[in-house]
Amino acid sequence: MPKFGMSMMEGEIGQWLVKEGDKITKGDDIVEIIENKATHTVQAMVSGMLEKIVVNEGEVASVGAIIAILSE
Repeated sequence: MPKFGMSMMEGEIGQWLVKEGDKITKGDDIVEIIENKATHTVQAMVSGMLEKIVVNEGEVASVGAIIAILSE
């Protein structure tokens, strides 16, 4: 879970924009995170494939937690 603000401790998965098995290019939007009533879009840091979604839509995760597994 990325950190979007100094006081952010956790965030909710709003919507996965890709599904397991999808190929991803660096910079692609992959997930929307809801934090303090604001929605942030997370982009892929590397190209590869989304192997596994660890935190599902509607679930909350702490900052720094693994929310998905990407393979290069």
